[in-house]
Amino acid sequence: MARIVMKFGGTSMAGTERIRTVARLVAREAANGNEVAVVVSAMAGETDRLVNFCREANPRYDPAEYDVVVSSGEQVTSGLLALTLQSMGVPARSWLGWQLPIRTEEAHARARILEIETGALAAAMGRGEVAVIPGFQGMMDDGRVATLGRGGSDTSAVAVAAAVKADRCDIYTDVDGVYTTDPRIVARARKLDYVTYEEMLELASVGAKVLQTRSVGLAMKEGVRVQVLSSFVEGDGAPKQGTMIVSDEEIEEVQMERQLITGIAHDKNEAKIIVTRVPDRPGGVANIFGPLAAAGINVDMIIQNVGRDKGETDVTFTVPAADLIRSIDMLESAKDKIGFNRILSDDKVAKVSVVGVGMKSHAGVASTMFRALADRGINIQAISTSEIKVSVLIDEDETELAVRVLHTAYGLDAE
Repeated sequence: MARIVMKFGGTSMAGTERIRTVARLVAREAANGNEVAVVVSAMAGETDRLVNFCREANPRYDPAEYDVVVSSGEQVTSGLLALTLQSMGVPARSWLGWQLPIRTEEAHARARILEIETGALAAAMGRGEVAVIPGFQGMMDDGRVATLGRGGSDTSAVAVAAAVKADRCDIYTDVDGVYTTDPRIVARARKLDYVTYEEMLELASVGAKVLQTRSVGLAMKEGVRVQVLSSFVEGDGAPKQGTMIVSDEEIEEVQMERQLITGIAHDKNEAKIIVTRVPDRPGGVANIFGPLAAAGINVDMIIQNVGRDKGETDVTFTVPAADLIRSIDMLESAKDKIGFNRILSDDKVAKVSVVGVGMKSHAGVASTMFRALADRGINIQAISTSEIKVSVLIDEDETELAVRVLHTAYGLDAE
């Protein structure tokens, strides 16, 4: 017998027929003698619909009331799944965030989970009752509902799994695992059996949409074994084995030889900013990035040119495309303090990244990337690296070509 947390996303919960399929998958785990908790998202498109209602009601909406509205989507699906399981003879009940409770920090629309009280939940699971929990939400100290930010149901599921000491957290999506790259771009992309926490964290942060970055970080911190698999199965069939996201130590036990590169990710939601003729003196760059950090704008790739004879330099960096206008406005408002000449921007760029723990012990990964792109005439506008990742900024129109070229260059194509 195992204790398992199952999480189902919006496409899996999109209507009563899809919910019945989910209920069959849950019932299968319960019938195997496992203790089961289920975390659900709102139906596909429902959160966007609720957000639009808030904007129509009051463009300057109160975040606390916003959370009340948008959290209702998951409450509906949790109740519907519990009802469906009951109709199949499976003992089940829904547990809202305030009923466990799931305690969060004091931050509406972007809260972080602090703790989950699991006494009643664990007792119910021990009795063979399936617990159905709405994701994406919790309760602040003042008793008001708080939401975790978009994609927060993944984090909810991992947090519940950590709290109840689950053997595994299964994340059901509309794909059957983590691939070496987007199969819609590269038909010969391969599904991976295992990925390390570190690799998945990097892949999620540079554009892979399979898991929310926060959920992977939490899984790594708490040592929660996560499996990504598809909820789209035929009839009463069982889902295919997905991709396990685990520690380095567990992967070494099952794979003596690791692939040098695990995957290629891309992200078109990037924008490039060039701040020209910045005074080349101590504190000059800090004056640029200080206001952006204070506004919560994430800066990624940064390039500072060699200072010119006249004591000036250009600084290039990237921000999320959605933050481009706000970033430019903040820099313009601080122009006198920064002392730059002008700002150039480009939102028709994309970030392409290669990720793999094999980089730690193998040289030449970056040079392979640069040579492969150069051979196809793809210009690199910026570069950033970490211990297991190399990312480049290129023209948006060349994204798919770059992904295919790199996938082949690192020998990732399926045979």
